[in-house]
Amino acid sequence: MANLVVSYPQAEGARFDAAYYRETHIPLVEESWGGLGLTGAEILWPADAAQPAAAMVVLRFADSAAIDTALASPATAAVMADIANFTDIQPSIYRTA
Repeated sequence: MANLVVSYPQAEGARFDAAYYRETHIPLVEESWGGLGLTGAEILWPADAAQPAAAMVVLRFADSAAIDTALASPATAAVMADIANFTDIQPSIYRTA
């Protein structure tokens, strides 16, 4: 199993729509990459405002090759374009083997 961990660092004045992220963006990710090796998505919410991220998600893939396939797919353009609909934060992406 391999993962992409996407976090949205807190920044003063930054916009992050948690409801949109949970109800629209993550389902889009699951629909776009589900057939390409994505096996699950777990959203991690901060315990309090002092945490360094507005949200994080662990995207679980069958293996590293599945991550490559998903990121190279045409569906990725829609996933990336949707980010502007819920935040103005530049996401940080951490990849595990």
